[in-house]
Amino acid sequence: NGEDRMASEESASARFPWATERQSVIGMVHLQPLPGSPRYAGSFDSVVSAAVRDAETLAEGGISAVMIENFGDVPFFPGRVPSETVTHMTHVAGEITRRIDVPVGINVLRNDGVTAMSIAAAVGAAFVRVNVLSGARVTDQGVIEGIAHELLRQRSRLGCETVQILADVDVKHSAPLAARPLADEVQDTIARGCADAVIVSGSGTGAETPIESVRQVRAAAGSTPVLIGSGVTAETLPGLLAEADGVIVGTWLKRDGRVDAPVDLARVRDVMGKG
Repeated sequence: NGEDRMASEESASARFPWATERQSVIGMVHLQPLPGSPRYAGSFDSVVSAAVRDAETLAEGGISAVMIENFGDVPFFPGRVPSETVTHMTHVAGEITRRIDVPVGINVLRNDGVTAMSIAAAVGAAFVRVNVLSGARVTDQGVIEGIAHELLRQRSRLGCETVQILADVDVKHSAPLAARPLADEVQDTIARGCADAVIVSGSGTGAETPIESVRQVRAAAGSTPVLIGSGVTAETLPGLLAEADGVIVGTWLKRDGRVDAPVDLARVRDVMGKG
């Protein structure tokens, strides 16, 4: 009813002050390989133009927020990325924030939240994503350990406390070092890792997020926002938004649903029309 909808809007606004929608839909800008990475094609201008085009398409389609990620830089560093990645991502992020009037987030793969926070502070981004904020995970980059202790202190030093930290739990493309209840991981990520929101995903990029996992995370997170991080489509969006505070959409928004294709305006409008 109207009262429930108003309460939902007020709650979402308090949880995501950078979002304008009742529930937040974050669209991905997957960067092409950057200079210094093995698959870099030799033209940084092409990287920038593709990223700006995708960001502008997302904004034109009415997306709530945009997240920039160095998706093309495989194989990823488990921790800090080299200086050339920092400088080139900052340049791209600066170009995007100047061209669109939509909140922007930063994710530096695989787990360089410190660089992400630095870029966010430099370009005025609204949030960062961190794959392993607390605990430790076995990944294709080896064992990755949490960085909450460093990241939260850096955010304080930079004076950018308004930059929110979106932290994955049971993050995709990984496995726990030892079996542990998902609820315990969620509670530690929030209470001891100081995450502003938590993200729950499927097993990999584009993989459907199990609804039971979403419900477990929602129950454990209390008042902390929960986002769904993979496998979102226009068809599944309404049901997912009934279970979470927002979603992150990447693959489905691309032309023909291909992760390496440009963002498709019609698909963005389709998703935003169902939010």
